[in-house]
Amino acid sequence: MDNLFRKDAFIYHSEGRPGKLEVVPSKPYSTQRDLSLAYTPGVADPCLAIKANPEDVYKYTVKGNLVAVISNGTAVLGLGDIGPEAGKPVMEGKGLLFKVFADIDVFDIEVNLKDIDKFVETVIAIAPTFGGINLEDIKAPECFEIEDRIKAALDIPVMHDDQHGTAIITSAGLLNALEINNKKIEDVVVVVSGAGASAISCTKLYLMLGVRKENIIMLDSKGVLHKDRTDLNASKKQFATERPVHNLQEALVGADMFLGLSVAGALKKEWLKTMADNPIVFALANPVPEILPAEALSVRKDIIMATGRSDYPNQINNVLGFPFIFRGALDVRATAINDEMKLAASKALAQLAKEPVPEEVNIAYHTTNLKFGKDYIIPKPTDPRLITCVAPAVAKAAMDSGVAKKPIQNWEKYTEELIKRLGISNPIIRQIRGRAKRNPKRVVFAEAENYKMLKAAEIVKNEKLAIPVLLGNTKTIKDLIISNDLELHDVAIIDPKSNAEKKRRQKFAGLYWQKRYRKGVTLTSAQDAMLHRNYFSPMLVEVGDADAMISGLTRNYPDTLRPALEVIGRKNGAKIVSGMYIINTKQGPFFFSDCTVNKNPTVEDMVEITLQTAFAVEQFNVKPRIAFVSYSNFGSNDGNIPQKQREAVAILHRDYPDLVVDGEMQVNVALNQEIIQETFPFSKLADGAANTLIFPYLTAGNIAYKLMQTLGKAEVIGPIINGLSKSVHVLQIGSSVSEIVNMVMIAVLDAQCVEQREKGNSCV
Repeated sequence: MDNLFRKDAFIYHSEGRPGKLEVVPSKPYSTQRDLSLAYTPGVADPCLAIKANPEDVYKYTVKGNLVAVISNGTAVLGLGDIGPEAGKPVMEGKGLLFKVFADIDVFDIEVNLKDIDKFVETVIAIAPTFGGINLEDIKAPECFEIEDRIKAALDIPVMHDDQHGTAIITSAGLLNALEINNKKIEDVVVVVSGAGASAISCTKLYLMLGVRKENIIMLDSKGVLHKDRTDLNASKKQFATERPVHNLQEALVGADMFLGLSVAGALKKEWLKTMADNPIVFALANPVPEILPAEALSVRKDIIMATGRSDYPNQINNVLGFPFIFRGALDVRATAINDEMKLAASKALAQLAKEPVPEEVNIAYHTTNLKFGKDYIIPKPTDPRLITCVAPAVAKAAMDSGVAKKPIQNWEKYTEELIKRLGISNPIIRQIRGRAKRNPKRVVFAEAENYKMLKAAEIVKNEKLAIPVLLGNTKTIKDLIISNDLELHDVAIIDPKSNAEKKRRQKFAGLYWQKRYRKGVTLTSAQDAMLHRNYFSPMLVEVGDADAMISGLTRNYPDTLRPALEVIGRKNGAKIVSGMYIINTKQGPFFFSDCTVNKNPTVEDMVEITLQTAFAVEQFNVKPRIAFVSYSNFGSNDGNIPQKQREAVAILHRDYPDLVVDGEMQVNVALNQEIIQETFPFSKLADGAANTLIFPYLTAGNIAYKLMQTLGKAEVIGPIINGLSKSVHVLQIGSSVSEIVNMVMIAVLDAQCVEQREKGNSCV
């Protein structure tokens, strides 16, 4: 798995456009007038305005939302001094996290300078470009002086995240751990293993929280920072102790907390026995902590444990902090990131962990109910509330401490703006992934003689999203696996045409013939059909040999859907099936239906399509707000299509009064709450725009989703087939590997729903 992950990491960073970031224009540029406004002569007026009033740079440029991630590559992750070029992938990754979690734009800048004076001069010289500076991966002790000097010289937010990020997150964890243990912060003894940038910054923040300096014992690679040592630099001297201890084992006797920012295996389990009751152990060495949780808990059941890893409870992850700290700082145009702002971030994180956890977070972490306690002392990185919790706390602290140049006047409006910024971080994809991992199902890959299908199978197997079953010629599939070095050697392969499958093939043919003998199918033609993957695959699902199937990568949509309808059929009570796409946009997910199945649905068909779509949308924990879209707004134009939609909406209003659905309406109206409120206040959508669109006929829906996919650059997931009795899903021809993986996850969710339905349970 490690080798596979490394291989995929190389592919991830190199495939397509190399790297992880690009610059995208935010203004029109298609006409000569646009270009003249963007550059010369139109750009001259903003330039002169800024010259007259330098603060206008925030009004006319991207400066206010642009952060520099700057490094000289001297302390990159756990890799050490690997140089600025080698550190660039990390800086790009940091930029990606800024954008995804807080909608902050980033230029990563790698500086080939180790000299402190020259590095500081360089950063100060380029600072006018940016609204904030995130220093990254600069080794200690130089990083302390570098940050201090840059902060003193500039009036924009500056933070060395390696120092302060870990300090802020661990402080939140410490506050909550002490609350659980009913201990007072001024009484606890803290042992810090490590004396680098993170360790020193953590310790300084703990002092601000109330830990007493005489209760801190810090160690470097040579032992305890003791008053009798003569080799300590200024940063370390401030934490030298007079206690009669000289190594970690001695230091831990009676200690309340161990903070590890050192090396794997530094903490021996037998030493834990000498710590105080209910000890706190933050073992943060990566990728292997100072002690593994299982080892620690084997000797002390009363430990509250945290690591830097996502596969254990209480992950100390800097992404909980820096995106939202800079978001709040930028939004009030703070002149610094000061101690008050850091403490505010810590306390906000600590408080958030005590709040009821959103269901999508529970789903993502395969649990039913995360609750504040020993295994949940800090929020999870996928918690969508982080931006609305931490950023306002930081912004308010900046205002209260006098460093905010643009105070927030309307906090409710600010919160709404933050929610909109969540954008393409895509909680719905995280939710789908989490639910799939919680209960993976057997998915037949009907076109396994294709590299993209096999690569997708490898990914879902590796990430435990599904249990792949490969269908096709065994030799061809195995040759592809070997030639592409895929980790699929233990995955089941079924060859429908092989002698080994003769008995099952005959059984399937008999079942198919019984279903279709009054519809022109003979036993001979049924036997022939079972040689075809798109008949054999759904039959595997029908008889329970698999839970779901995907196909369609290389064949037309009807050629894949028709066999599934003949073999599996519709749900009980369903007269039709329909097709839906998830259109993933910066404004959140939208759902388009019917774009794939029903060419010209009747009024009754449209009612059923709407009900199927609403049910499917609810499965993603989204409340459907449904609009019937057309060229008419509530009777403004005549025609068969608007009339058909009016009749369908009237039936839905009569029979399903709690369903939020309305129409007919033009799509720009359906998606604009202000227009609806102002012009059509009677509409059921007047209190919020639509997130689900029902198209009047297949041509319109098909064109719409493909336009969004191609020109709108939206992520399109689907088609999702609604109305079948079991989980069968059809790919778009030529789907990418990631699109196949998305459809596999959808198939798994659908199979989970089928399982619950058969037990008489709800799957919403």
